[in-house]
Amino acid sequence: MNPCHPRLSALLVFAFAASAFAADPKLAPLFNGKDLTNFQADGAAEFWRVENGVLVGENNAAQKGHVLWTKKEYQDFVIEFDARWKGTTPRGVDTGVEMRKPHIQLQLGVSGSLRVDMTGSFYTGGKPAYPEAGQAKNAKELLRPEGEWNTFRIQAKGDTFICWINGKKASEYTDKKFNGAAPLGLQIHGKVEMKCEYRNVRIAEL
Repeated sequence: MNPCHPRLSALLVFAFAASAFAADPKLAPLFNGKDLTNFQADGAAEFWRVENGVLVGENNAAQKGHVLWTKKEYQDFVIEFDARWKGTTPRGVDTGVEMRKPHIQLQLGVSGSLRVDMTGSFYTGGKPAYPEAGQAKNAKELLRPEGEWNTFRIQAKGDTFICWINGKKASEYTDKKFNGAAPLGLQIHGKVEMKCEYRNVRIAEL
């Protein structure tokens, strides 16, 4: 049969799509859209609430920070979620997803130390805090305007961490140091007037 035959081409496309779909991990809801089930609720009510299926995080009057941790620990996983945020001061919003031991974070919003938007970059807390290899240098091209929803996907597998923004790869970082299973955490940075929102939070262990 001619390899360029339309029917064969269509079958190959279908087979490729099916195999790709089968290889994609089945994601299950981590946030149920109703309450903080699956999260450690101690002290969380002052900072986190659910509104119309959206998980909303906000500083208290003293601008104290908080991290909303999952009850379960994760090592190799894929997590997807929609997020949006909007700063009310020049400092901007500083949030993100904490993972593994020792902690590594996927930054969302403005870095508290650099005062620069580092969305999609991996924060290690070392020197430098944001290794160049793990920076999302094309994030501005991938992100929608401030205040709109953006879809993020994070994969932690072995010693490699990857972030996608709105379906496109934004950053990849490899470091064998961050190898311990740990709860995942959604951060509200202290000393910042900020509000962040998360929805459609789904996860799969690898």
